[in-house]
Amino acid sequence: MVDLCADCLSVQERMLLVSPQVGGVILFSRNFTSVEKLAALISEIHELRHPRLLIAIDQEGGRVQRLREGFTQLPAIKLLGDMYDENPTRACELTEITGWLMAAELRSIGIDFSFAPILDLNYGVSQVIGDRAFHKEPGIVSTLALRYMHGMRKAGMQAVGKHFPGHGAVIADSHIDLPTDSREYQDIFMQDIVPFQRMSNNGLAGIMSAHVVYEKVDNQVATYSKKWLATVLRQQLGFKGVIFSDDLSMKAADCSTEYLARTHKALQAGCDMVLICNASEQACQVAEKLENYNNPTSQIRLARMHGGKNPLSYLDLRNSEKWRHAVSQVESYQDSPYGELTI
Repeated sequence: MVDLCADCLSVQERMLLVSPQVGGVILFSRNFTSVEKLAALISEIHELRHPRLLIAIDQEGGRVQRLREGFTQLPAIKLLGDMYDENPTRACELTEITGWLMAAELRSIGIDFSFAPILDLNYGVSQVIGDRAFHKEPGIVSTLALRYMHGMRKAGMQAVGKHFPGHGAVIADSHIDLPTDSREYQDIFMQDIVPFQRMSNNGLAGIMSAHVVYEKVDNQVATYSKKWLATVLRQQLGFKGVIFSDDLSMKAADCSTEYLARTHKALQAGCDMVLICNASEQACQVAEKLENYNNPTSQIRLARMHGGKNPLSYLDLRNSEKWRHAVSQVESYQDSPYGELTI
């Protein structure tokens, strides 16, 4: 999965997207100048290939919401966790409505899925996670994440839980550093893995790996760890969906200057699709050199990530009573706007 530089395709990007080793596109804020231009870009991407390339985005809400103008400002999901402490029933209702609203708006312009929801626990130490997580308690995170996923599904979108096996207990930001978690496996299993287990048992379609080293378990970041992805996630938890790597251009994924080596390592560990963002030259090299790679099982898993058929158009959605009601409900717990996390 690769990214794009602007709000339209360059000649080089068009050539990259027709490579058989590219299976999807992830959009960022820089790809948006207007709803109309974004819809046209998505349509152009879809016309390049059959089956169509997957199109994804990070539209969590709060600090991580790539599309803002023309889309509902979604609160950070921690507010839903805070609400759960006071009124669990209302928090669950609003979480499902929020998941539906996020997904319905993206599907209305042709985006297949958002990398959401966050399943990390908010231990209060990770600045990069922080209010992006529902709560510190695994049971509450599981309950709210399930309702969020149900809302997404009602809008024709599959969910992707992140960051397995849990990013919330480390201080370092994996975008710019190598986080190390020194806890015992049993502690991680009894806490951080609980939401992933429950979501997997309820048909979660995708999981994104964490670029974190859990040194009592393996000396590799989880993205490159067969122990975490093949043994724990696939065998012990029985997860049958897609495993996405986090972005291989992040500092914590820097196992080699060669992106092809990073890609091979992630695929060999058990990833079905790797993300290479903000490194267009390296992405082109990987697409060219990743010769004869074929994994039919991964293709079957990835096919499930395509958005549901016949979503309401952007205008029809906004003319619907269901959308207006959802917006009013989300605005009812909206806190002050957050600054965007751009990395």
